[in-house]
Amino acid sequence: MAPRGPGRFGPLQLALAAAGTAAAALDVFADGWVATGYARGGQPGRAALALALLAAASVATQFCSWFWLRSDPPELRPAVPTGLLAALHLLQLGFLFRCLHALKVGWKVCWKKTAEEEEQSRMAFLSHDISMLRLFETFLENTPQLVLLLYGVLRTNKAEPSQGLGICTAFLCVTWSLLDYHQSLRSFLQDKYELSLGSSVVYFLWNLFLVCPRILAVALFTLLWPYAVAVHFLLVWLVMFLWVSLQGTDFMESPGPEQLYRATVAVILYFSWFNVAPGRTLGRSVIYHSFILADSMLLALSWLWGRDPSNEHSYLVPLLCAALPCYLLGLLLRVTYYKWLHPNMRAQREGDHDEVDANRLELRLASAPALVNRRMRCLARAQFPVCRAVRQRFLNGAAAE
Repeated sequence: MAPRGPGRFGPLQLALAAAGTAAAALDVFADGWVATGYARGGQPGRAALALALLAAASVATQFCSWFWLRSDPPELRPAVPTGLLAALHLLQLGFLFRCLHALKVGWKVCWKKTAEEEEQSRMAFLSHDISMLRLFETFLENTPQLVLLLYGVLRTNKAEPSQGLGICTAFLCVTWSLLDYHQSLRSFLQDKYELSLGSSVVYFLWNLFLVCPRILAVALFTLLWPYAVAVHFLLVWLVMFLWVSLQGTDFMESPGPEQLYRATVAVILYFSWFNVAPGRTLGRSVIYHSFILADSMLLALSWLWGRDPSNEHSYLVPLLCAALPCYLLGLLLRVTYYKWLHPNMRAQREGDHDEVDANRLELRLASAPALVNRRMRCLARAQFPVCRAVRQRFLNGAAAE
């Protein structure tokens, strides 16, 4: 499959955007249903914790959304008064408003016979921000909710319909947000390759197989020591926060919000890999997965050591034994993706370009739209460093000619 230029926003992209908005609304409904079930079941503490997780994730997401709106070019802001935008974010409706506004713009672009390049780039800018905000909200709210839900199911050995819906929607939102984020990053590569259906499935599965054992290990540890897991989270979060800070991220426009971004990324890293710095990621990835694998095994061994062998949770032992092969399978699929399906590797394998190819690439870069999402472009450069090097080599070759 040949490299392509920036994609056009069409009916499929509009349908996916609408599905993402509906999934986010369904997830909020499921969380509210779960909290109501806890309250009715005589568990006000657990209901309060579920609502607190939802509120904390929403506040962080709304803050990022508002800060980005204030720093973005005026032509990208919705045609509504600034006071109304501020009120919507204060009422925790800013992200939903962004999604609905993007659907409105996308509808016009999708069905317009001759959509201008500026309109396409504006829609891409809005989509990139929504993808990043969805990722933030998912990991700040869904992954802790998954631990809480699994803890409740394991403690009672039964699952209420609300808990089943919450678990399914949370797992789907986590893995889908990662896939959507990766697809959004690839749109910044002028020499990128299409993310095929097979590549999407592999990317979706390796994230699912890596996240599931991690959440299971944390939930089992919570089953025996509900309060100790808070200490564990704070310690690991602090390690991840320091690690991200040492990598010198430059995502936000000012130092204060940058600390919020680093804190959010540290939460993501507690559950899943997330690259934030340019350069070769193999070493950082090996260090991260080795740390998470060792930490998850310690949590699981702690549960095995502290559990009562005669209790009703004996069925969890084989499930826990299957978690390690699941994690290793996820790592194998990840290696498979980056070895054969990642655009960097494909660019290297098909790197014999002639002068015409280099000139064509130079023209694509020169005609790139002016409205570029600086935040996501920065992450794209960190995620695809080899492609950037290949692109620069092509341009240098063209200039030498």
